[in-house]
Amino acid sequence: MKIVSASQTHKIDEYTISHEPVTSIDLMERAATAFCDWFMQYYFNVNRIKIVCGPGNNGGDGLAIARILHSYSYKVDVYTVLPTEKTSKDFDINLQRLPSSISVQQITSQSELPQFHAEDIIIDALFGSGLNRPLDGLAADIVQAINQAKTIIAVDIPSGLFADTNNSKEDVIIKASQTIAFQLPKLSFMLPQNAEFVGDWHLVDIGLHPTAIAQASTNYFYTDTSEAITYLKKRSKFSHKGSNGHALLIAGSYGMMGAAILSAQACLRSGAGKLTLHAPKHANDLIQSTIPEALFSADPDEYLSTTEWTEDLLKNYSAIGIGPGLSVDEKVLFSIRSIIEHSSSIPLIIDADGINNLSTPEGRPLLEKLPANTILTPHPKEFQKLLNRSWQNDYEKLDLLREFSVKHQVIVCLKGAHTAVALTDGSIHFNSTGNPGMGTGGSGDVLTGIITALLAQKYSPTHAALFGVYLHGLAGDIAAKEKSIYAMIASDLTDNLPKAFLAITK
Repeated sequence: MKIVSASQTHKIDEYTISHEPVTSIDLMERAATAFCDWFMQYYFNVNRIKIVCGPGNNGGDGLAIARILHSYSYKVDVYTVLPTEKTSKDFDINLQRLPSSISVQQITSQSELPQFHAEDIIIDALFGSGLNRPLDGLAADIVQAINQAKTIIAVDIPSGLFADTNNSKEDVIIKASQTIAFQLPKLSFMLPQNAEFVGDWHLVDIGLHPTAIAQASTNYFYTDTSEAITYLKKRSKFSHKGSNGHALLIAGSYGMMGAAILSAQACLRSGAGKLTLHAPKHANDLIQSTIPEALFSADPDEYLSTTEWTEDLLKNYSAIGIGPGLSVDEKVLFSIRSIIEHSSSIPLIIDADGINNLSTPEGRPLLEKLPANTILTPHPKEFQKLLNRSWQNDYEKLDLLREFSVKHQVIVCLKGAHTAVALTDGSIHFNSTGNPGMGTGGSGDVLTGIITALLAQKYSPTHAALFGVYLHGLAGDIAAKEKSIYAMIASDLTDNLPKAFLAITK
């Protein structure tokens, strides 16, 4: 699914109007109907609906929504906020279509501001995605009044929030509980800095022309279920453990073997035919008893993974995962350097302390030597260490993420809500699965195991990253339904990988 800019959205609307063809007012009716269909699924037997409409087409959407909800016996009050006399044509048409039984209060000055209450359900239809300057004056005043309510539902985008550029911290913005977007998500929805404004967001189909969407050029995408399913490889009835890949996982150190175990279990649950777990020699009994399906490769060091890897040692593996629980140490960095220098033909994923070792002054030169399409899976703090700098806002973060991926020709999965997967072509793909319950120790180790397994099964690095992130989040969503987002632990993700695969394949 594409994520396009506000200007591109306007062009897609225009193309739909001229090529379907459909009139502008009828396309607005479709959008309002889709919003109401969603609204009526979740809100019924409510009598305090306040719809606040601006003077443009977003306000026209709100007026049409008021009329439709009223036709289904909802009690709605409408407020038109008109800081100027100029209104859009479709706003005027929908205002005329309102039945006289709907209360309409016109607000043209601060003295006319209504008093909203916490129990009111407010539908925000003030300003849409075309907004390109901060709200001020009467518009800012009405937003601050609306934000006193507990339940605010934004039409397409919260008023005051820019669709694809950065807002300043001083901007006045609707703090929506829910945002109902038309057809395509906005880039602003994907970013942590906007979470308090967007709330939970949902897409409703309004029948925009598929040709217009296909022709829109963008670097931003959203990995939904329909796309993720296409990545899944079907297995031959004659496949065997050899054909399903032999993964090497280098993980664990004294006191951190839990990370290695979590990653190894996830790797096996994600379809790797064979797994060798390389860890300090003291962990042999623990691994053999905890993960009997895994082969154990003992490092000669009691506490760390310090092996010097050669092409001969690596030649039998089809994918390599490095990082969970390794520790940051010059001996570990020496081992990582040997893998990077001798694994150019083997898909590689680096996580956690693998990344932290590369972030040291001694390790940073190795970034230039990473094999093309190596996958890195940092969380934001690890990515800052890798860059050796921070960012001012999430839009700058995306620019730095893209630049890093293109410069080093690596794939970066920047973990978090809507994990951003940056590919070597400069595109960034946001994930659709996952929940706050996954913010727990070990969750990233599970992701490393999943992606390592997919690489071992000859998924391309691009598909392994995109599908692995999606699968990881899906397992988390299933776990959240069983355990709640408060009681989840990382092993719940691995335990629910079978259900995640079943959900995809059924």
